[in-house]
Amino acid sequence: MLSHGVRPRSGRPSRRRSLVYASVASVVLVGATSSGTMYVKTQAMEATVESSAVPTSAASSRSKPSPGPSPRPSPSPSPSPVVDRDALLAGAVKAVAVEDGAAVSVAVLDVSSGESAVYGDGAFDTASIVKVDILASLLLRAQDAGRGLTAQEKTYAAAMIRNSDNASATALWTAIGQAEGLRAANERFGLLDTEGGDGALWGLTQTTAADQLALLRQVFGVSESELGEGSRSYLAGLMGQVAVGQDWGVSAAASGVGASEIALKNGWLPRSATGLWDINSVGRVGVGGREFLVAVLSDGNSSKEKGVSVVEAVAKAAVACFEGD
Repeated sequence: MLSHGVRPRSGRPSRRRSLVYASVASVVLVGATSSGTMYVKTQAMEATVESSAVPTSAASSRSKPSPGPSPRPSPSPSPSPVVDRDALLAGAVKAVAVEDGAAVSVAVLDVSSGESAVYGDGAFDTASIVKVDILASLLLRAQDAGRGLTAQEKTYAAAMIRNSDNASATALWTAIGQAEGLRAANERFGLLDTEGGDGALWGLTQTTAADQLALLRQVFGVSESELGEGSRSYLAGLMGQVAVGQDWGVSAAASGVGASEIALKNGWLPRSATGLWDINSVGRVGVGGREFLVAVLSDGNSSKEKGVSVVEAVAKAAVACFEGD
């Protein structure tokens, strides 16, 4: 049995009357003078008539020749059919084999066209993908203070993104004010359904695929971003330099591009209560000369390997929904 975990969260037109004056047949008056002389007098009479009722013989001297038939307007081209990307994505994801009890959600954006699609709106543990959000929040705080990152902050940031170092993540999580600091930054980033983990448990932050796509839009500047160009370039650069062995995930959807054109961050977390795995991947990939932002979230995987396989298959399926455009 397959489970894909789509979890909730009258009248006629007016007629102008045009009046014209037409001269009609004269009336002959016959009379006599007091001396008995006869006279004849012709009196012209004017008649006021509706233009629509003027006989052709009476109006011909004033009316213009009737124009020929009006040319028919060229038919408007038929509008292009609207593609339901969400429906296409749903069909593609449902074709991916997912373990019974596991759940997956994905959001994808075609950068060139601006079209996007989302499958699933459930909330998932972030695991280490929250490290992108942590660094984005730190960079935003530094911008607001009119400063750059300190040398120590840069050391933590590089280790946290490139190597997924947890101690560095904890240090920067504290520096931004933990969950409250993350929430304040995310309000500005446009993340509506992300909630920071309790205390130091940054890996248990809850998020949605749609929110992760919104964050990627901020990082890669494909829409108006709260982050300055320097901050975006710095964070995207680190995501393009992840350690060997940590570059799986959405990168599977890329084709014909070098490693420098792939920028991502992955997250993997075994849950102690169940032994099941949270496996997530977010980032930018190049496919056939086009760029895509992709976020895939999953949980309930029986092993890390199976979770990675699902995430990669879903990333490929998501991008394939835009192929052939």
